[in-house]
Amino acid sequence: MSETRTLDCVAQLITDARRILFITGAGISADSGLPTYRGIGGLYHERLTDEGLMIEEALSGEMMSRRPDISWKYIAQIEANCRGAQPNIAHRMIAALEHEKPGVWVLTQNVDGLHRDAGSRHLIEIHGTVHHLRCMECSHHRSVKDYSGLQLPPACPKCGGVLRPDVVLFGEMLPDEGLNRLETLIAHGFDLVVSIGTTSVFPYISGPVWWAREAGVPSVEINPGETEVSGIVTHRLRLRAAEAMPELWRRLHPERPLED
Repeated sequence: MSETRTLDCVAQLITDARRILFITGAGISADSGLPTYRGIGGLYHERLTDEGLMIEEALSGEMMSRRPDISWKYIAQIEANCRGAQPNIAHRMIAALEHEKPGVWVLTQNVDGLHRDAGSRHLIEIHGTVHHLRCMECSHHRSVKDYSGLQLPPACPKCGGVLRPDVVLFGEMLPDEGLNRLETLIAHGFDLVVSIGTTSVFPYISGPVWWAREAGVPSVEINPGETEVSGIVTHRLRLRAAEAMPELWRRLHPERPLED
């Protein structure tokens, strides 16, 4: 099937669907200029940290507990490289669809908060967000726009303990709340599952696509590369999110452009 025909088919699926699950990864935020920390061109591609560690070691839950200064050093580097990024047309289109269809949900691996900034509220940030900090010793928590002006590692104003970003670090368990919400949503069913910009290597990310296949529900992948779900989706667009989503929007709303 040609790319134009596939875009037409996917746009029709979106039109017909009442309940849609969008699953997003780093690829959707890359179009906002956010770098990855691994992979070709990433911040830590094929090199160790200043301490001679793999980045997975530096950004592990164990390191945050033992040497929070090391974990915070690299979390802050990543945050600084992402600072000032704005939601792109793909984030905004998903948020706009949520306003049109209350059954639209987003499951994202990204911790950048761009889906929330775009206006999405039916949102499972399964890995958390760098903009929310919590104390490792007490119940204190706070939200921050960015890390400028923070003493690193930041001290808890309530008990003097160390604050940490409320994100899932390497070696840590996923939050039960997010997993339970996803399980409940899947149990209620979706009319369409759309995977965007993720390699789908984690079972909780590929799982909804497998569910769709077994349930006879259409599924779409938007990704220029091969992934773990490329062979099981019903429709595949080998495009970046910022390439595919405007084409879909034009088909859905030919007389109402979504500003880039």
